[in-house]
Amino acid sequence: MKNTLSRLYKKEKLTMITAYDALFAKMFDDIVDIILVGDSLNMSFFGESDTLSATLDQMIYHTKAVCNGAKKAYIICDMPFGTYHTPDIALENAIRIYKETKADAVKLEGGEEKADTIKLLSDNAIAVVGHIGLMPQFSRSEGGYKVKGKDENSRNKLLRDAKAIEEAGAVMLVIEGVKEDVAKEIVESVSIPTIGIGAGRHTKGQVLVWSDMLGFFDEFKPKFVRRYLDGAEIVKSAVRKYKDDVTSGKFPGEEEIY
Repeated sequence: MKNTLSRLYKKEKLTMITAYDALFAKMFDDIVDIILVGDSLNMSFFGESDTLSATLDQMIYHTKAVCNGAKKAYIICDMPFGTYHTPDIALENAIRIYKETKADAVKLEGGEEKADTIKLLSDNAIAVVGHIGLMPQFSRSEGGYKVKGKDENSRNKLLRDAKAIEEAGAVMLVIEGVKEDVAKEIVESVSIPTIGIGAGRHTKGQVLVWSDMLGFFDEFKPKFVRRYLDGAEIVKSAVRKYKDDVTSGKFPGEEEIY
């Protein structure tokens, strides 16, 4: 059965993971509640240093692939940088996502300043997931990835952002890179589900980038990531064994030929 908002709202805890293709989406589909087709693909899939150059065409392509692989999870498509800088442009691009994919919702970064955009999309039958705190699309303008909620001004801004996003009609809220005590206040101030990433233990759910969680991206490990697999070394070991078998003549063997 396909996860719907009503089913997600009833669950005590929610598990979200990123995916960018049908293969991994299919593997995750029976396990997680939500799959995010994140613009993080620009870094983990495409090898860029940030998410900013991800395009709408890329996001639609990968969201279509994920939708082909996942039949049960609730699927969210990130709106990439530059595709929602005005409400009207956001609506045009969100409509395209809805028409060309089977995504259940779109996600955009920003707080109070995005309330009008969220309301316009919501009023036009497009489910919107908000994203506050550390916002990767703001990394270049802010000089890097910086934890939020460290002072009173930051705390108050985050609380205003969360309320504005909820009141505008968002169905869910991602809280990233926020001090745990402030994230707890945010969670208690809104009624929509909250998904944390580097925001502590009090959110209704958690999200991780699959290549971080499974150890395929091994250049560095953010503090909030728990690695459940040494994926990069496992794959490298298997490929080395394949190479050894090819060079030694062990592959293909009798059982692998017609």
